[in-house]
Amino acid sequence: MEIDTKQLGFGTGARAPWAVDPWSSRGRLVPEPVSPTRSEFQRDRDRIVHTTAFRRLKHKTQVFVAHEGDHYRTRLTHTIEVAQIARALARALKLDEDLAEGVALVHDFGHTPFGHTGEEALDELMADAGGFDHNAQSLRIVTKLEQRYADFDGLNLTWETLEGLVKHNGPLIVEGGKPVPEPIALYNAEHDLWLATHSSLESQVAAIADDIAYNTHDIDDGLRSGLITLEMLEELPLISRLLAEVRERYPDLEEPRLIHEVMRRQITRMVEDVISVSQANLQAIKPQSADDVRHAGRTMAHFSDEFVEADRAIKAFLYRHLYRHPDVMRVRASATRIVRDLFEAFMADPSAMGDKHRHKGIEGLAVDDRARKVRDYLAGMTDTYAVAAHRRLFDHTPELR
Repeated sequence: MEIDTKQLGFGTGARAPWAVDPWSSRGRLVPEPVSPTRSEFQRDRDRIVHTTAFRRLKHKTQVFVAHEGDHYRTRLTHTIEVAQIARALARALKLDEDLAEGVALVHDFGHTPFGHTGEEALDELMADAGGFDHNAQSLRIVTKLEQRYADFDGLNLTWETLEGLVKHNGPLIVEGGKPVPEPIALYNAEHDLWLATHSSLESQVAAIADDIAYNTHDIDDGLRSGLITLEMLEELPLISRLLAEVRERYPDLEEPRLIHEVMRRQITRMVEDVISVSQANLQAIKPQSADDVRHAGRTMAHFSDEFVEADRAIKAFLYRHLYRHPDVMRVRASATRIVRDLFEAFMADPSAMGDKHRHKGIEGLAVDDRARKVRDYLAGMTDTYAVAAHRRLFDHTPELR
């Protein structure tokens, strides 16, 4: 599928009709005066970047825990890469770049220590109290847990940014679907985020940027670790073609440069595919507003059939050779033990959290409410803080290696 270059945005022209207009935002839960120097979505982005939750991402696992090497991605570097790709897609499609960037920057706020391993452990531990969902926790952080402002809890982000955060993977209310996570349902009762519709195109490009980023950088980190080799990548048709292309052009290129040339091409091809598919969808539907996109009944920013298959193959490859590799699984088992031990210790004795503001009044709560307080505290921990807390409370802490 070809890209219509006449329809591309390069950051200097007006937004398209289907873009979200920052000057017509549906507003914030707590009304605030407008800024004379920034749009509403620029303010959202800036508030997100200045949070403690954003800073904590630098010590939260992507795939490899921090002590395994300084050059592996963390949850923070992953987030920055997602934001860069989201902004590029938004610019090409003449969207509001600040909204797309803001959604990308906030999308992983709710991740626990030790990445998806910690999330799975906490979800199991919270089974009787609503489970755990990192998207719902992200919303909880930006609406309740970040306590910085005099007039409100959270960041008081705009409707559009919050909508993008909770719906970037699609509608939450679908026939026969899962129940809406409790933190989202509770907030939605106060500030209706239209949970049954699709999100803005800005949010959709942030979501597909997430896939593009981790499909690429998890391969890169896998190669760096030695758990994946270039020879193994030959089984992936897309990567095999890119390897052949780079080797033909640079026959004597050393391996680190070869890997980088392949990775940058992988990102470029995936981004260009999303742009061309999005353009075709927009041409077919001809939305005249952001709400037309929300009510289109389908995602507008996605891969073509060819790249859907490439995406599926890459994910299956990564699960088989990286995420489920015995070395990684050994670390995951240790991380699970740490999360479980801390949860049980805090439930039994909230004062073990060590911060009087954290455990004040928890002892008198019902079990489920106590569990939710412990969830909030534990989910906010970095890898390093969780390990330090475990060492403080237990005689033996599992090795993350």
